Amino acid sequence: MKGLAEKALKYGEKMADYLEIRVERTKYSFNFMKNGILAGSTEGIESGIAVRAMVKGGMGSVYTGSLEWRIVKEAVESAVEMAKKASALSMLTMSEERTYRDFWTVEQKKKIEDVDNGEKIEWLNEIESSLESMGSAVARIQYVRDSLKEKHLLTSEGAEISSLLPTIEYRYFIIVGNEKGSEQAYGQLAWTGGYDKWDDWDPHGRVVDMAKVLERSINEGKTLNDGRMDLVVGPEVTGIASHESCGHPMEADRILGRESYLAGESFVRPDMVGTRIGSEVVTVVDDPTVPGSYGYYQYDDEGIPARRRYLYKKGMINEFLHNRETAAAMETESNAAARASSWDREPIVRMSTTFVEPGDYSVEELFEDIKYGIYMKSFTEWNIDDVRFNQKYTGREAYLIENGEIKGPIRRPIIEVTTKTFWSSVDAVGKDLEFTGATCGKSDPEQGADVWTGGPHMRLRNVHMRW
Repeated sequence: MKGLAEKALKYGEKMADYLEIRVERTKYSFNFMKNGILAGSTEGIESGIAVRAMVKGGMGSVYTGSLEWRIVKEAVESAVEMAKKASALSMLTMSEERTYRDFWTVEQKKKIEDVDNGEKIEWLNEIESSLESMGSAVARIQYVRDSLKEKHLLTSEGAEISSLLPTIEYRYFIIVGNEKGSEQAYGQLAWTGGYDKWDDWDPHGRVVDMAKVLERSINEGKTLNDGRMDLVVGPEVTGIASHESCGHPMEADRILGRESYLAGESFVRPDMVGTRIGSEVVTVVDDPTVPGSYGYYQYDDEGIPARRRYLYKKGMINEFLHNRETAAAMETESNAAARASSWDREPIVRMSTTFVEPGDYSVEELFEDIKYGIYMKSFTEWNIDDVRFNQKYTGREAYLIENGEIKGPIRRPIIEVTTKTFWSSVDAVGKDLEFTGATCGKSDPEQGADVWTGGPHMRLRNVHMRW
């Protein structure tokens, strides 16, 4: 595969001001179970090549699933011709960056290729058996998917990055119900690495515990009067808020309007770096280099080395997420946020692992001086507008707090606030740190990017809660 990329680059590099060749091969397996029935089980290989050319400020991109040289050669020619035509309509530039040559991978102790489908199906059956025996889990969907992606990126500037990335993902959706009502939960456990981490993530225990939480919420959950009170949120809520009301609005392509008709815009403007958006205890980062993270990478899909990006720093808007195109438009450097979800998609500005950096408080200390409030440990629903400013989070597992103690379950508490109000209300951040997998949607054609969300527990003061 790398040889094909080298051949394509050599053939086309003199035709364009810039030429980029990205070739990928992914071996995967997928097992899907619905209410105890194995509805799908497949293994396969996907491969293809992406060609991106720039000529006089025009960009052309062509993708093909064929690795036959004749077809690849035509793709290079088509990308160059497309770029020439585009130069009459646009004048794009790319930031000047140092080039690298490197190979990176993620270690597997229990390799994906050493675990057969029979073992994976048995895991699903064990979880299904435990859920079914409860009686109240009336609908149950789960699947496990793994992949091993080989990728080679070469550019006419001299970049040459190869990688081998193993990923594993387990998803579930359950509905628990009885004569008093019903509740539902969705979860995604995902990581880079091998199946040695399956036991660490414990999908079986997590799903069964969640079913019991839903059952208790139905049977014992109370509602309160609307009003202002203190709120402690768990890592899952911290994570979705970080992703939706920090990560997305700090994507430079949204800020510049490139995504306005696709995934939305941003309330943030280019001149807002240094503007206060939250309290001083709030620092939200996006970091592709977190070990084991679902969005892990060492170089992005433009060959730029990955690093931690400080989006909100001590409550201030600090740094946007950039690829080379947006970095050039804002006269800065790329910070390695260019990602393509597969070989047939362009590298655009994306998040990886977006979270609040841990603070100084133990989880117990966050509750100690709350006289009356809510602990929203997880969420069942979230909504946010297209500029990522007005948002709502509905609790799934939630409890009353009285005089510093966690009491009985509360059913579906809702916080509906602006981005600035949410982050300005945070007065304490926990020392703990927890992540969960997610798939971030963006662009057209749709790109689902592998990411982690999460963070520590946080305390918000005097926020309006409703039911």
